[in-house]
Amino acid sequence: MAKPDRKPPKKSERFLRGKGPTPKAEDRPYHKKYRSKEDSARKRTERKRIDSKRGPKGDKKFVQRRDFRRNEREHIDTVAGRNAVLEALRAGIPAKELILAVGVDVDERLNESIRLAQKMAIGIKEVERRAIENMTGIANHQGMALVVKPFQYSSQKEIFARAKDPALFIAVDGVTDPRNIGAIARSAAAFSADGLLIPERRNASLTAAAWKSSAGAAARLPIAQITNLARSVEDAKSYGCFIVGLDGDADTSVETMEIADQPLYLIVGSEGKGLSRLIREKCDLLVSIPMSSAVESLNASVAVSIALYAVDRKRAIK
Repeated sequence: MAKPDRKPPKKSERFLRGKGPTPKAEDRPYHKKYRSKEDSARKRTERKRIDSKRGPKGDKKFVQRRDFRRNEREHIDTVAGRNAVLEALRAGIPAKELILAVGVDVDERLNESIRLAQKMAIGIKEVERRAIENMTGIANHQGMALVVKPFQYSSQKEIFARAKDPALFIAVDGVTDPRNIGAIARSAAAFSADGLLIPERRNASLTAAAWKSSAGAAARLPIAQITNLARSVEDAKSYGCFIVGLDGDADTSVETMEIADQPLYLIVGSEGKGLSRLIREKCDLLVSIPMSSAVESLNASVAVSIALYAVDRKRAIK
């Protein structure tokens, strides 16, 4: 059977005939999704390049350039800079290594630092300047750093057992600046306090900066790191201490404190917030330091120094 002849399309039908399905947006060069697809392709290529530099099988970390100045986990407890290192060595800070940059310029500070390190049997090592920057997190280290040993804390039990009569203990509540901790230790040692107690949380520890601020006093003063300040306060009460808190709003001034000759557990808070509510409530007495109304508060270490001086004068008189 013969097929019927097909008639040629009319002119109007030819104009209506489609050109196929519309391309996807990401396939049209003039569309913004096309550019996004190109960017994604470049990122996949870059990812494959990074994947090729992975470590052993199973290591999921990409090899990336890290800025050690912003990555505190890479930092070691150090003192950096020529003056700072020299002062730390003079103060007798327990240290593990004196680090010098390869090709560092020699001056009197460097020579004296090397002599002191040799005298204290501290190892001396030369490294690249970038290694010191990675270690300290400080770019302007002047080619010298001192790696400090972890501080050897006493226990609260030991401090209480060795206290003289009348006892004098210092505790901190929320002091987060290690330089303040070091200065408090220095004042406590100067006025023959029996020990310094530092809670583990929300307080600075005995870092290199604290050692430096203490000017070596941290080696002469028993210092304990305690887990809970409130519990330590209760222990001090059982020991027979009066709990005295430094509070700028207290009505009693440190000069008129009548229990200065009794066993004392003196607590100082942070410069901004002061004592925490719980610790303030546990104090037997809150005392303030008279000062000009133009000054809102004193630095924690300065407040401790003034309070210790007042206690020492009263005890000397009695």
